[in-house]
Amino acid sequence: MADVQKYFEKFHETIKLKRFEHNSTLVEKRDIILNKLATGLKKNFEEKDEPVPKYDWFNQGSYEMGTGIKPINGDYDIDVGISFKVAKDDYSDPVEVKKWVYDALNGHTKRIEMRRPCVTVYYQKEGESEFHVDLAVYSDAECNSDGKKYLAKGKLNSSSDLKTWDHSEPCKLTDLINDHLSGDDHKQFIRIIRCLKRWKDKNFKIDGNAAPVGIGLTIASYDYFIAKKDLVDAFASKYKYSDLVALNNVVSRMINGFSTYYDADKTSERLKSFLPVAPRCDVFEKMTDMQMADFKTQLNTLLDSLNLAEKEVDPVTACETLQKIFGDDFPVPEKSDTAQKKGPAIITSSSSA
Repeated sequence: MADVQKYFEKFHETIKLKRFEHNSTLVEKRDIILNKLATGLKKNFEEKDEPVPKYDWFNQGSYEMGTGIKPINGDYDIDVGISFKVAKDDYSDPVEVKKWVYDALNGHTKRIEMRRPCVTVYYQKEGESEFHVDLAVYSDAECNSDGKKYLAKGKLNSSSDLKTWDHSEPCKLTDLINDHLSGDDHKQFIRIIRCLKRWKDKNFKIDGNAAPVGIGLTIASYDYFIAKKDLVDAFASKYKYSDLVALNNVVSRMINGFSTYYDADKTSERLKSFLPVAPRCDVFEKMTDMQMADFKTQLNTLLDSLNLAEKEVDPVTACETLQKIFGDDFPVPEKSDTAQKKGPAIITSSSSA
C-alpha cells in the first residue's frame, strides 16, 4: 500500500473550516445577526408595551464541533441557538416564540424564512447565496419544571400537529463530539468526518434530502470510527496514522450497518444512526427509500475506490484514484516527488554466504 497519509492531511487542511473563535468573518456575520435580533426584539416588544424577553445564545453545529468544511457551492452556513427564558408550558404554540425571532429580523435581508427547525436568514452576493444563518429557538432548561431544554419546531402556517416542543440537547451533543477520543486519535476522527462531508458534497445533489445530512455522517462516524495507526517508536509512544485505512473501515461498517425493514407490502434497506442525546432520533430518517438506496450505492462506489487506492503501490496513482472521489482539492503529487532514490549497490563478501 502506498503511503498517502501526508496527502490526506494536506486535503484536510484545504477543506477544513476553522471554529468560530478562529474565524473573524464568521464571528462578524454572526454578531451582526445577534445585534439585529436584540434591537428588533427591543423595538417590537416596547411598541406593544410588553417586557422584552430575556434569552441566551450559543454557537452550535459543525463549526462548534470542529467538523465544518468549506462548501463547494460557496454557501456557508452558521448555526446559532437562541434560548429564551420562557417555559414551554406557557406557550402551547412554539411558533409564537419563533415568530419573535422572525419578526425581529424580518427585512434585515431580502430573504428570511421560518423553516420547521429554525429561522434562516439568507445573504446573497450578486444574486448568488453567499451564506445563511440558522437560528434554532429554544425554551431554556432552567425555565421548565423538568429541567430540560426544548426546541421550537413548526412553520408559520403549519397545522397544529406539526408545531411541537421537542426535547433537545445541542450543547451536550457538541461536547460528546469534541470529547470523543483524545489527542491524535480525535484528530483522525475529525479528519474522517470532514472527508465524508466533502465526498458527500462532491457526489450528491444538494437539494432536499437527496444527500445524507452532515450531522448524519458525523454520528455515523461517531458510531463506527476506530483509530487506525501503527506504532513506530515504542519508547516515545509514537504512531503513524493511516486515514485511508480508517476511512475504509468506517465506510465498510456503514455499509454493513444497513438492515432490511418491512412496511406493509414493501421492503427497504436503510442505515439508521441515532443521536446519542435527546431527541435521539434517526439522523437519516428524512431520506426516502430511493434516496437511501442511492446512498448505499454511493457508499459501495466509495469503498471500491478506497480499496483500489489501498492496493496501489504508487502514491501518484493512489492519489489520482482518491482525487476522483473527493474532487480537485485532494492533492496528487508529481512523480518526481515520490520517486524513490536508490543508494549504491552493496557488495557482500562470498565468505558470508
